[in-house]
Amino acid sequence: MDLVIAGIICSVLALIAKRISFPAIPAYIIVGILLGSSGLEVIRGDEVSRSIAEIGVIFLLFYIGLHINPKEISEKRRTIVSAGIYDFVVNFSLTFIFAMLAGFSFQQSFLLASAIYISSSAIVIQSLIENRKLIMREAETVVWIMVFEDIVIAILIILNSLDPSTLLLFAVKLSVFTAAIYILSNYTPKYAAGVFSRDDEVPALLAFSLAMLGLAFEEFFHIPAAYAALMLGMMLSGIRRVEEIILPFKDVFLILFFFFFGVTAEISGEAVTLGIILSALAIVGKVTSGIITGMRVFGSWKSGIEIGIDTIARGEFSVFLAFAFGDERIVSAITTAVLITSVTGAIMSKHSFAIAEKLEKIVERRGQ
Repeated sequence: MDLVIAGIICSVLALIAKRISFPAIPAYIIVGILLGSSGLEVIRGDEVSRSIAEIGVIFLLFYIGLHINPKEISEKRRTIVSAGIYDFVVNFSLTFIFAMLAGFSFQQSFLLASAIYISSSAIVIQSLIENRKLIMREAETVVWIMVFEDIVIAILIILNSLDPSTLLLFAVKLSVFTAAIYILSNYTPKYAAGVFSRDDEVPALLAFSLAMLGLAFEEFFHIPAAYAALMLGMMLSGIRRVEEIILPFKDVFLILFFFFFGVTAEISGEAVTLGIILSALAIVGKVTSGIITGMRVFGSWKSGIEIGIDTIARGEFSVFLAFAFGDERIVSAITTAVLITSVTGAIMSKHSFAIAEKLEKIVERRGQ
């Protein structure tokens, strides 16, 4: 019954969010919190909701993998690296240093830095579309930053999953799996495209099964399911039809993931304070790295402000890391940071031109 209620509530929220141009991800989490263990306790998380949440993450990573084309990335690696390296260095380092100074362990600091570094591709791209920014020169740079982050996601999943006691065996298994997927990615699109072009149920069943195969790799070979799903998606990245098939699965299960994440999240006062600090670091970090990128790529700090503002929102991957690796305090803090940055980022992106103009006037006054 909880699943039915969640589906209806999320459908209504999606309609309202579209109507008022509000990011839907924080809406799902907020309502989940209000109705869950930290709120009215109308809905309680159970094993079923946890399984649905896990499936939502698997489909998200599989979908991201479908957009990672090894050949295209190899051809444009300089552009992607130059667009993403400043973003990574500034944002990851800023949160990691803060967390270490605040008394967190190395592992906790690494997790917090990973979660706060990654922007929400869903919110960022949607904001570019809704605010009609795709024609701007900065939009391409923002997209390349998202591509860079998608690649880094795979590395962060691995590093946050490491068990020092089985490091050598894990490295061997991961290397063999990665090499096999990379080789298969050169041949699979050519030979599997025909299967996915069929007009019966076979393409949907096959796409669904391949995405879920990530769970099998985790159970039998102890390779992180999220990483396996992302790589399996990459193996099929040359087949456009797979993306069309998998999109509805991804949307439904991921929305339910956000909702039930909010239902099960325990929000505490101390962790909320930490989340507010992380939000401030997230905003300052993205704007700073954006300015650096804008100066290096376009020779313009105003372009940098645009890039920074457009990438402020955190969302799906930050929540996934908290869900997969965080304790109660970290989950609460990251949830707070996601809510603040996703809403703030969406609003600031909508008014980025006005913000840049005001900053330019302030700079001009100080220069006189």
